[in-house]
Amino acid sequence: MKFKAQLMDEADISRALVRISHEIVEKNHGAEDLCLIGIKTRGVPLAQRLAQNIESFTGTKIDVGKLDITLYRDDLTTIAKDPVLSDTDVPFSVEGKTVVLTDDVIFTGRTARAALDAVMQLGRPSRIELAVLVDRGHTELPIRPNYVGKNIPSSLSEVVAVHLTEHDGYTDVCINEK
Repeated sequence: MKFKAQLMDEADISRALVRISHEIVEKNHGAEDLCLIGIKTRGVPLAQRLAQNIESFTGTKIDVGKLDITLYRDDLTTIAKDPVLSDTDVPFSVEGKTVVLTDDVIFTGRTARAALDAVMQLGRPSRIELAVLVDRGHTELPIRPNYVGKNIPSSLSEVVAVHLTEHDGYTDVCINEK
């Protein structure tokens, strides 16, 4: 990978997440019956940050879970012969709630599709929404996020990399050339 450009720094990401948090509360007329589920790996800390933002301006504590979608992927055999499973942790009921799936980047839409299948195994929410930090285009499925931090048009020869302090020790969004 060859570094091409930094597209968002820590302050840009923080502003985008505050905006998304407000949009979630506005669209859902508050934070009642709302929960956030982060798609592992970087969707989890993003969901936690969104929940903290929502709590700070509504006073409502939001349930946050983490979702491993490995076994729900349609490309499982091309990823690894023996996929490594990390645990899904959703310690609350999704029945009748608005679930906001959270991920770092939407590209083909296949991760979001797998996450929808995984959530439906947990129960029957009243609604499922999708929040992403970056929409880079090129979706292959009829899936579109409800909340987007930044649209970053990219070519197929580029990789959008999200780095978060919780996993990488620093926070930014970069674009790299394959």
